[in-house]
Amino acid sequence: MNHDTYPDAYIRGVLNTVKTIAMVGISPKDNRPSYFAFKYLLERGYRMIPVNPGQAGTDILGQKVYAKLADIPEPVDMVDIFRASQHAAAVVDEALAMMPRPAVIWMQLGVRHDEAAAKAEAAGLKVVMNRCPKIEYGRLSSEIGWIGVNSRTLSSKKAPLLGKGVQRMSLNRDSVAGGTTQAAERAAQKDAAGTKS
Repeated sequence: MNHDTYPDAYIRGVLNTVKTIAMVGISPKDNRPSYFAFKYLLERGYRMIPVNPGQAGTDILGQKVYAKLADIPEPVDMVDIFRASQHAAAVVDEALAMMPRPAVIWMQLGVRHDEAAAKAEAAGLKVVMNRCPKIEYGRLSSEIGWIGVNSRTLSSKKAPLLGKGVQRMSLNRDSVAGGTTQAAERAAQKDAAGTKS
């Protein structure tokens, strides 16, 4: 497979078929990209399993943290590698030792290891490199365009609020509610009362 570009159907197929994702390299710090991606996917209905040896035994967003992939007591559909490229081969080797094996190896933005990818593909796994599942999910579900990012439309009109909180779209999967903020609730109350912000 050409790992410089992926057809939308390939990415959509991965995101629609995986249910359980082990994220290797998740940070417990809420200002880190791995935390954002983990939370976003968790809120979209994926079973997220954090893997970080320095945090093993603790919880991140209510999910028990494991030290390594081999410690996870349930099958995993996808391993999301949030580590530097030089560590990707070791994570792929660990994933290939799992029984049952995951169906997908996903390497985050900036993470690419062609030899590890070839090894995973030779073992029958799908591979995605240098992509973020959070960004791809948002792009393919139209969440990004719906909230005004990359919509190719400029407007000074306020988008209509279709209820309370953040509106969530999906790739044919149930979403977990959440994301409402006090500011969004105040704005909805002002709109309902007919006042301008």
